[in-house]
Amino acid sequence: MPRPRRPHRASPDEIKITRDGDYAIIAYADDGVATTHLQMGSEKLAGMTDEQILEFWNDGIAARDDFMAEQEPVAIEIPMGKPQLKYEQLSDQWVPRGHVVKGVILGGDGDEVDDECVTVDGKDLTIREFVRMMSTFGGWGFRLVFVADADIHDEPVIEVREPAAGE
Repeated sequence: MPRPRRPHRASPDEIKITRDGDYAIIAYADDGVATTHLQMGSEKLAGMTDEQILEFWNDGIAARDDFMAEQEPVAIEIPMGKPQLKYEQLSDQWVPRGHVVKGVILGGDGDEVDDECVTVDGKDLTIREFVRMMSTFGGWGFRLVFVADADIHDEPVIEVREPAAGE
């Protein structure tokens, strides 16, 4: 199943708003658009109409879109010897400190997915931890370049072409 598309500014007929404790649940009529559980706090949420929640939602979407449009396409790479990841207590996961993460893929015995891991800064991340770390950039694109483990700090030459037979 493909990943749902990023939410967009919506009109009242495009979404359904429900409430669950501290959360306003924004569900699009189009199943291809991600549903969001927007944490607002039960007191604030109780005092808001659906129209006010939708306005708040659309303002947040507009701010996100404006921010992303203003960003220069510069990928920040953490200098060698400095930590590329930090542990976020609030989300209970590792997150990248920049936009480039260099590491080594380690294989397991193939029987257990938890045996497979990726090592970043000497920290072994399970596949689940690695994917959660990557999800901090949910909705962004990425390029994955494989190089020899000794060459992860060097920028490789990239050729755009079909591979030759045997490559």
